Amino acid sequence: MEKILEVKDLHISFHTFGGEVQAIRGVDFDLKKGETLAIVGESGSGKSVTTKSIMRLLPESNSEIKKGQILFNGKDLAKLNDKQMQKIRGKDISMIFQDPMTSLNPTMIVGKQIMEPIVKHQNMSKSQAKERAIELLRLVGIPKPELRFKQYPHQFSGGMRQRVVIAIALACNPKVLIADEPTTALDVTIQAQILELMKDLQKKIDTSIIFITHDLGVVANVADRVAVMYGGKIIEIGTVDEIFYNPQHPYTWGLISSMPSLDSQDQELYAIPGTPPNLLNPPKGDAFAARNEYAMQIDLEEQPPMFKVSDTHYAATWLLHPDAPKVEPPAAVKLRQRKFPEIKEGN
Repeated sequence: MEKILEVKDLHISFHTFGGEVQAIRGVDFDLKKGETLAIVGESGSGKSVTTKSIMRLLPESNSEIKKGQILFNGKDLAKLNDKQMQKIRGKDISMIFQDPMTSLNPTMIVGKQIMEPIVKHQNMSKSQAKERAIELLRLVGIPKPELRFKQYPHQFSGGMRQRVVIAIALACNPKVLIADEPTTALDVTIQAQILELMKDLQKKIDTSIIFITHDLGVVANVADRVAVMYGGKIIEIGTVDEIFYNPQHPYTWGLISSMPSLDSQDQELYAIPGTPPNLLNPPKGDAFAARNEYAMQIDLEEQPPMFKVSDTHYAATWLLHPDAPKVEPPAAVKLRQRKFPEIKEGN
């Protein structure tokens, strides 16, 4: 399958009063045409910083791409200036942000806000852009789009505002759509509707999606592949089935064990002990070692490489080294593996 986006050895730092925060420390991944890649991890793991760097939306005053490439259509986005990025941002790569109310201008009717990128990037007249905006409102499931076109954001519910934000993001049929926790501010029922809408729209406009979330339940419904981030690095990546039913990294085990399920109704939910590392002074070895009950001496001294589990599945843990002791995953992970043994055997 054709790769539409490649991120190679990306390092990003923030310069603060306390010193240099090494927020992203060698991130590698690619995005294939028409697929959905979910990036998961705790707050502070580097998910949003990684994707905002693709859009070049990080503050220039204190952020710096120290190393690496962000390749899109043969261009390295990391080397483009703001004027060059303006031709790509909104047209070829769009973003849906977490809170729709802060993404929309409260003083403008929503129709004009949808028209803006169409007029700028599609060379349409205002009348054509208006027709396209109404069509997009209809596409994202907003009833009476001609009437809604003339209304302000405060006249929409939270779910409807998020649909408007999606309409703006899709206005120019982008090749890549970045969704930064787009359902976090919504209740569960509306969340399900928005996720279903995004899956349906992806098929219609053939776009590739990077979906950022901390909710593994959301991942299971939308993703083709999953990248797990921790301490500014991707520590495991694979297909959604491989990550859910045959995870290899202890951090991924912890995330899955902390998910509530129908089988664990009488059990106390697992919580990963400790806190994420301080990236002002990143640890010498594996960033997860201090919280990892399976950590070995080498975890404290040396960062693990990405070990190959299958052609599509890689994990950065010393437990996959041939000389490492055999460790059984937690009960919640083993339960999933017993339900779907063919995924483990397929590896």
